[in-house]
Amino acid sequence: MRHVAAYLMLVLGGNATPSADDVKGVLSSVGVEADDAQLKSLISSLEGKDLNELIEEGKKKLVNVGGGGRGGGAAGGAAGGAEAAAVEEKEEESEEESAGGAGGLFDDDEDDW
Repeated sequence: MRHVAAYLMLVLGGNATPSADDVKGVLSSVGVEADDAQLKSLISSLEGKDLNELIEEGKKKLVNVGGGGRGGGAAGGAAGGAEAAAVEEKEEESEEESAGGAGGLFDDDEDDW
């Protein structure tokens, strides 16, 4: 993924066809070492292709994947629900108690605005 990101940054920066050395330069500038095998594979798979066209093709394929927009599954059974609510309520009370007493630093003297 780092190789693809560096490649895309180079294209966005105006280099329409970045070389392996270009990508290595970007990665090394941020202290990341390039994997030569992965980089060679990336460069050869993108050779002679228009990146914008590839992105558009990819968008069309993503439509078939779907995802998002659906609700999650239903919650588990009610067993232990009352206990959990009681513990949560106690935690909230203790948080409220400990939050006060900032010595007026945050104007916590309960003035009505």
